[in-house]
Amino acid sequence: MQTIDWSIVVAYFIINFGIALYYYKKSSGNTENFFLSGRKMTWWLAGLSMVATTFAADTPLAVTELVGKNGIAGNWLWWNMMIGGMLTVFFLRGCGAEQYPYRCRVY
Repeated sequence: MQTIDWSIVVAYFIINFGIALYYYKKSSGNTENFFLSGRKMTWWLAGLSMVATTFAADTPLAVTELVGKNGIAGNWLWWNMMIGGMLTVFFLRGCGAEQYPYRCRVY
């Protein structure tokens, strides 16, 4: 790797560490505020976070396996799971994301 490559990697880690420090100080030392945003997150942001967690590093591998085993029709299983996750966001929005899962009784 060249010097420019190493500087990009170092800059990436410095930026991520800076973001982590910012939110660590903002959480005022309380782990509940750090991990749950003080239970003040809007319903759509909590739902977007929930759906985004399904897009992990292994997702392309899983989709490739589904299509490899079932053909292009296997991709519909993935799309149905994604659409179901997005619909879950709207069904749970009346529960109040700031109290989720305690107010909805979903444990």
